[in-house]
Amino acid sequence: MGIADRRQREKEQRKTEIIDAAERLFFSRSYEDVSMEDIAREVELNKATIYLYFKNKETLFATIVLRGIQILKEKYMGCMEKQVPGIVKVSLMGQAYYQYAQEYPDYLRMIHFYGSERFSKENPCTAEIGKGYGTCRLLLRDAIQEGIDDGTIRADLDPFLTSMYLMISFMGILSMENKWKLVIEAEGFSYEQFASEFFRFIAPAISSGEKSHKMDVKDFASFGFFLTEPVVPEKKKRNES
Repeated sequence: MGIADRRQREKEQRKTEIIDAAERLFFSRSYEDVSMEDIAREVELNKATIYLYFKNKETLFATIVLRGIQILKEKYMGCMEKQVPGIVKVSLMGQAYYQYAQEYPDYLRMIHFYGSERFSKENPCTAEIGKGYGTCRLLLRDAIQEGIDDGTIRADLDPFLTSMYLMISFMGILSMENKWKLVIEAEGFSYEQFASEFFRFIAPAISSGEKSHKMDVKDFASFGFFLTEPVVPEKKKRNES
């Protein structure tokens, strides 16, 4: 390996170390509570060195958001590659979003925060972030089109509009803020039950009415889709006893 190659490798390694250090801080604190000085101390570099790699804190934050979106995109691509009916792919993508929210809550929190109006549209990462989320939605659209083509999803639905409805639902319902989870739990339901009921609600809404292709969400288990059984909420159980 030549000198130039070694220096480039060292530069990329240092950049990764900066991102890793910033990620640890952003995961444990709010955006406002992390400074470039904090990141420099965390990675044991001077602040001037950090600025050689990242223009400002916003750019560094956006770089971490891109990491999170890449993970979600890979999950969606994995669903799309499965040899299953279109409606099952759609449900698996919803499940993937739910699992992502459970496994990577800090990435999801940062993604949602970056979606606020406070960040500059001139940030070079903004377009790439939008493209990443857009790819997820396009994969969902393609799965819907496959379902229409194979007869498992209603032919009167527009794939683009339906993908928008579902993606927004995934974002709002399957990555719900804790305050809404508390409301659900106060009524005697677990959040897992709530998420499962969403799939029981949405699958019949988009499924084909043709008997030869009609599928129930319970039929998806053989394709790797999991679903908790309907459970009477604790409040109702107590009232019935």
